[in-house]
Amino acid sequence: MGSNASTIANTARRTGIVARAVNASKVYGTGDTAVVALDNVSVAIPGRRFTAVMGPSGSGKSTLMHCMAGLDSLTSGEVFLGTVELGALSDKDLTLLRRQRVGFVFQSFNLLPTLSALENITLPATLAGAKPDREWLDAVVDTVGLGDRLSHRPGELSGGQQQRVAMARALATRPEIIFADEPTGNLDSRSGAGLLSFMRHSVEELGQTIVMVTHDPVAASYADGVLFLADGRVVDRMVDPTADAVLDRMKAFGE
Repeated sequence: MGSNASTIANTARRTGIVARAVNASKVYGTGDTAVVALDNVSVAIPGRRFTAVMGPSGSGKSTLMHCMAGLDSLTSGEVFLGTVELGALSDKDLTLLRRQRVGFVFQSFNLLPTLSALENITLPATLAGAKPDREWLDAVVDTVGLGDRLSHRPGELSGGQQQRVAMARALATRPEIIFADEPTGNLDSRSGAGLLSFMRHSVEELGQTIVMVTHDPVAASYADGVLFLADGRVVDRMVDPTADAVLDRMKAFGE
């Protein structure tokens, strides 16, 4: 990590805020067909915490995550990772920032079928021409609990195991933040609970920061806090959520 990146990371740690959106708006289309996906949203994501983002379909939760992760650009407003404003970066620098400082987990596992579990986990480092930190990688593999399956290819693993490999891949580069978009969406309840426990453990034991978009109140109950969106705006927040409390809140939004 260069001196500038180190300074940014240290600043983020001191303030306790890893990522934030300021007056973020996203509009798709123009004129009469324009759709406002985000409407002047300001949020701050605390470090070493597990934050869930919830809301009805079309509420803007995935758009918010994609813009904060640098996968999509805002129409107006700003998004910061640490002290870096993503909108000020060139495409090349934004790609580099995502590779070095951000982890991603999606509903589809996105594993390469010809690679072993371990090769999939270390793929981001391989693509960057870097060697993974062995001590950190061992800690991640231990946390994943797939030590005896690392030589197996994705087709030889269950859905839950594949998603844990995907989570380990996101963790392996030791990113400042991981964005997870409906990571339990393709899993049965038991596998989903296993992945969520792993995510919870990675926050508590590995000091990771996770933002998860979900529609599942049970999944949200694993988080430290929940942001609720509706019609492109943050309409509520909850600390120390329970599944029942989240469900009640979602019912109030007509979900």
